[in-house]
Amino acid sequence: EGQCGIDYPVKVSAIGSVEMKPAATLTCDMAATFAGWTRNELVPSARWRYFSGVKTIHQGSSYSCRRIAGEGVLSEHGKGNALDVMSIELNNGDDIDVRKPGLFAFRTRGFLNNVRADGCQYFTTVLGPGYNYDHRNHFHFDIKNRKNGYRACR
Repeated sequence: EGQCGIDYPVKVSAIGSVEMKPAATLTCDMAATFAGWTRNELVPSARWRYFSGVKTIHQGSSYSCRRIAGEGVLSEHGKGNALDVMSIELNNGDDIDVRKPGLFAFRTRGFLNNVRADGCQYFTTVLGPGYNYDHRNHFHFDIKNRKNGYRACR
């Protein structure tokens, strides 16, 4: 506990036809969980709301040895169990930034709400816009092992 590292890291550059930019370094469990969520939730949600497939997931952080908020407990990023999604690029050219959408951005708001809610079925932690300032422009997904099956979806 308190040490960074991944015993058997995997580098994820794509999930099926969906590119990951830049490639993400993750644990096998996190890569499998993220792949399942991408295939079963993200891609169908984009098709339903935008009538388009997902071309690229732009991530801002995967494995990175650091502490939560720069102090205290080791972040799940330091164990390879976390991924931050900054934007989602669709095949139709739309680029959906993960941030609080404008007042009349109904489709984007609905899509981002789906991303958050669906993520909570797969990940033990989902943090994003509206949670705090540090998560104003991305979704943080992780698979932290918590007591009693607790999930933090905010």
